[in-house]
Amino acid sequence: MITAACLTKGSTSDEAARYIFSGVDVQLEYHRIIADVFLATAEGKTQYSVIPIENTIDGSVGLHTDWLVDEVELPIQTEWVFPSIQNLIGPSSELTEENGEIAYDRIVKVLSHPVAMAQCLQYIRKYIPHAELEHVGSTSEAVRIVRDNPHRGWAAIGQISAAADNGLDVLERSVTDHDNNFTRFLLVGPEPFRNGEPNLYKTSILINMPEDHPGALHQVLSAFSWRRINLSRIESRPTKKKLGDYYFLIDIDMSLDTVLLPAAIAEIEAIGYQVRVLGSYPSYNYVAK
Repeated sequence: MITAACLTKGSTSDEAARYIFSGVDVQLEYHRIIADVFLATAEGKTQYSVIPIENTIDGSVGLHTDWLVDEVELPIQTEWVFPSIQNLIGPSSELTEENGEIAYDRIVKVLSHPVAMAQCLQYIRKYIPHAELEHVGSTSEAVRIVRDNPHRGWAAIGQISAAADNGLDVLERSVTDHDNNFTRFLLVGPEPFRNGEPNLYKTSILINMPEDHPGALHQVLSAFSWRRINLSRIESRPTKKKLGDYYFLIDIDMSLDTVLLPAAIAEIEAIGYQVRVLGSYPSYNYVAK
């Protein structure tokens, strides 16, 4: 049996974990904060950690990236994309009219994770602009709080599975502002993992420059360019050593088990830059199951 740590039960991370482990004997261990998810695997309590790393609307999750780079040494073993579909959840007996329509004027507070809330702001402003918005640690926690506080006019934004687990109703499905809202997840841990045929193989690297100078990034990119190696993502993050000092995080659409990519990395190292490989792994697009 595989063991994996992820964020709380009923969250998008929980649903994404069940997706990537589909057909696999797995035991999921749930945590309220991302630090505990990482540490569960870093300390050997689980084999893997499930990490949301980027969202269509909100972009990269900086805290999670920093943990991956600065706090633990857990290689990326798999990447997959999962839809982030948020729903308005609450007790229908309290928050709907006799005809079944939502009584928006009865909703006085909406609770959710800040990222999920941000994905639904247009919906909230249109239908519940009067409601107080409260951020909590996860979407599943928001649903539990609503369950434990009946008759107060509270609703949550979260997943359908969380509503079912807590005996609440889905008042309205898919209240996310954009239909193409997806989250990119990473599976990190000491051992390779693959479940089915991937769409492609990718490699993630971290590049530190000993000193900033004109044309530094161009030198790095040219090592990939003339070899026709496709880069799917480039992100700069502060090194936290001094103001204005950054490293580059680069995702490459190529496995490390090739001739071209190791040669490109060797060229970058030869001009004095430090390269750290964060992982070379299979990548899966979402397919409804």
